Amino acid sequence: MGPDGAIVPDIEARLPGRGLWLTPRRDIVDRAVAKRLFARAARRPVATPPELADRVESLLARRCVDALGLARRAGLAVAGFDRVGEALRRGGAALLLCALDGAEAGHRKLAALGRDLPVARVLTAAELGAAFGHERIVHVAVAGGPLCQRLRLDLSRLAGLRAAAAVDRRGDRGVDIAPARSAQQDGGTEAHD
Repeated sequence: MGPDGAIVPDIEARLPGRGLWLTPRRDIVDRAVAKRLFARAARRPVATPPELADRVESLLARRCVDALGLARRAGLAVAGFDRVGEALRRGGAALLLCALDGAEAGHRKLAALGRDLPVARVLTAAELGAAFGHERIVHVAVAGGPLCQRLRLDLSRLAGLRAAAAVDRRGDRGVDIAPARSAQQDGGTEAHD
């Protein structure tokens, strides 16, 4: 919560203060806003914008695009059907991203090549393209490492806020987000006071 009593989403969990944690799912954020649960948890009046879930979604999407752009500049990410297919064949990918608005046929072909890889359909083609300096990109492969782990966590969080978004965790040994865990343990979104 900011000094003016307004809820401030802390996507990176770095702002000072105690914070109010939520599981990153649109229905939970909308219910907390509708039932004024932030004010009850903070034990004081809180200004909560009705579009809080949309704000959290846009911040998470921006964080994912930024992480993907960083992976691209570090040489850890490739884009395009042919390059992604080659990365999958040689075993140089730890995560496959397919555009949320991309064709299902291409997604199935690449997912078959990377049988044991987690597959994320969370970002749009325009968002994937922004990370690579293009208008639209449909397929991306990301090599393993800490940046990939952070991206996988953020994509999982974003998937809870987007309709039709999904992260298929087959073969996923690094990020396990179970619904029974607390929001703070599973990378939930925090709003600080």
